[in-house]
This record gives sequence, C-alpha cells and structure tokens, in this order.
Amino acid sequence: MANSEDGVTRQARDAGFRARSLDAVNFLLADVRGALGPYLNVFLITQRHWSQTEVGWVTTIGGLIGLVAQTPAGAAIDATRQKRGAVVLALIVLAIGAAVIFAAPTFWPVLIANTGMAVVGDVFGPAVAAVTLGLYARKQLARRMGRNSAFDHAGNVAIAAAAGGVGYLFSQRAVFLMVPVFAILAVLAILSIPSKAIDQNRARGFDDADARPVQGSQAPSGYLTLLRCRPLVVFGLCVMLFHFANAPLLPLVGQKLAQSHPALATAMMSACIIAAQLIMLPVALAVGRTADRVGRKPILLLGFGVLPVRALLYTFSNSAPWLIAVQLLDGVGAGIYGAITPLVIADLMRGTGRYNLAQGAVATMQGVGASLSGLAAGIIVDHAGYSPAFLSFGVAACVALAALVLAMPETAGEPVSLRAARRTD
Repeated sequence: MANSEDGVTRQARDAGFRARSLDAVNFLLADVRGALGPYLNVFLITQRHWSQTEVGWVTTIGGLIGLVAQTPAGAAIDATRQKRGAVVLALIVLAIGAAVIFAAPTFWPVLIANTGMAVVGDVFGPAVAAVTLGLYARKQLARRMGRNSAFDHAGNVAIAAAAGGVGYLFSQRAVFLMVPVFAILAVLAILSIPSKAIDQNRARGFDDADARPVQGSQAPSGYLTLLRCRPLVVFGLCVMLFHFANAPLLPLVGQKLAQSHPALATAMMSACIIAAQLIMLPVALAVGRTADRVGRKPILLLGFGVLPVRALLYTFSNSAPWLIAVQLLDGVGAGIYGAITPLVIADLMRGTGRYNLAQGAVATMQGVGASLSGLAAGIIVDHAGYSPAFLSFGVAACVALAALVLAMPETAGEPVSLRAARRTD
C-alpha cells in the first residue's frame, strides 16, 4: 500500500498523526464487529436450538430499535468534538453485550444485548469516516477511504481465522469472549490519534479551509438538507434494498453448512467470511485508486450487479465447496459498497456541514433493510426452504439495481450542493 501519510493536512502532521494509527483503528474495529453477526445466528441455531423465526425476531427487534438511533447519532458525531470518545463508548457497549451473550444465551438477555450492540454498531463507520475527513486533504480522500476499507477487510480475515480456531478448539460460545479483548486494543488504537490532529470543520463535511466555502459560510445547513438532496434520498433507498437482499445471505449459507457439518459450524462460517474478505481487500484498494477517474456510479453498478447473481447461484448446489466459492462474489459487492459509500456521501454533503448526519441517515436506511430481512428470511425458510429464500432476496437485489440505474446520478466532480444552489439562483 502507498504511503497514506502524504495526503494528511498540515494540522494533522504538526500534531504528530501517523497513518498507521488509522490503519490500526480500521483493522481492530473489524475484529470487534467480526466476532458477532453471523456467528451469533449460527450459534443460536446449532447450539441453542432456536427456531429460524426466534432468531429472526431477535435480529429484527434489535435492528429496528438500533436503527432509530442512527440518524441522531450522525448528528451527534457532527456536533461533538470528541469523535474518538464516541468510538470508545461504542466499544464498551459492544464488549458488555458480547459478555452477556456468552454468560446468558437465552432469549431476553440475547435480545437486550443484541439491541444495545445494534444501537452502537453503526457508530464506527461514520465516526471513522469523519476522523478521516478531518485528517486528510479532499484530493487524497478516495485513496484513503479505500485504504480504510482494505484494513477493515484485513481485520475481518484475521478475526474470522481466529474465531474459526477458537470455535474448533474450544466452543462456538467462546468466540464471543474475543470481543472484549479486541475492544481494548481498538480503544488504544483510536486514542493513539491525537485529538488536535483532527480538523473538526472538515470532519463534518465543510470544504477545505483554503477553499471557497460552497455555501458562503461555515454554519451547517438545516436538517432538511437530507430530504432536499434528491440523490441522497435515491441512494438511501437503493442502500435499503441492497441490504435487505444482502444481509441474510451469509447467515443462511452458514446455517446450511452448519446443518451438514455441525462439528465444523464455526470453521465453515469462518471459511465463508475469509473467502469474501480476501476479495474485498484488493477490491477496496482498487475503488480508492479509480473512483476519481471513472466516477462513482459505474463502480456502484458493478457492486449492486453481482448481488442477484450471487443469490441465484446459491440455489444450484448445497455442497460446501460450491457455497464457499459463490461467497467470493460477496467480496466484490460488499468491497465496493464499503469503499464507495463514504465517498458518495462526502460528494453529496460537501459544504453543508452535515456529512455525519447524512451517514447516520444512510445507516438508518441500511439498518431498515437488514433488520426487515432477518425476520423475512426466518419466515421464508421455516415455511418454504432455503432456495425460495435465496430467490426472493435475488429479486429484491434486482429492484435495487434497477433503481440505481434509473434514478441515481453521478456524484463525482462539482459539489451537488453547489449545483443545487446555482439552480436556485
């Protein structure tokens, strides 16, 4: 990877910021999140013998309650000058939630813990993106966001391998004890970024201090900016459909593998995650290098386009090698989405001072899709089976792709807020 310190602001450089600190944050936050999610679903199904519908209720209730907090959380991240503290607080909640699941894996404790983790889980993306905006010049932003995403995927590979080993040597339940350990390391990493290195105005989406502000002042736009920005609304709807289709696929594949190979359930899930993450890492770096040259929309279309293909291919065979091979396509779609989304939102919110509010709003739409899909997946599988579930989510993915093609503009280039201002004049 290229030296990412070349693009930092003078303020960050003078404060002693080093790029490896941000690399470590992205790597370790992936470790914290990676020991949850799909592992929880597989653990509850195979070890605690929960029904698909029970798991769906836990996923949906926790997700719906959590997503209500996403947009206010984004606004809070915009307003606060303690963005590092927001990450630390979220890590503490995640660590406690994972410990509760380990100690009392019954319905109500798991539901409460999962809900708490859902509330704070989406703090990391907006907060880290905001810190990145506050540290790097805009002309280096695409490459640095790609680097962030690459280290995130590298962390996912590491935790998947570690979780697979822990699950095989000890138990699936022991995997949740990894979360507090990595949370402590992640706290140390985020605190290694000097607070004075972060330009707080830039971190919320204002233009560079040496550039003419898009809207003539450093006062943030009103909250209605989100609704008035039609491309942001379109993007949010596309994101909701994408995650409605994408979120249940890996857990469903993990459950199929666990039923066929119960003794290797965690290892099989780790193999699926590693297969995808190994693809995501170079994909994220490629997005960072090409997003300014080819634009955002062509890259988004590629990422959305592989999802219906993947959903269809899962129905062709139940063999472990086939399912794991198909999971490689997730590396393309999710790798592109993770790297390009912060850039699209930065384009749309440039000069408004509402970057993190918009991130929270998009995270809310993402959470709506993912949460509803958990219950839908459980009901479809319980009543019809796995193949109809895969095909149903493939149809949803096609709708998301069509909406992106027809209604989403290219966002690279001149700030959308400036174009809107010119139309108003």
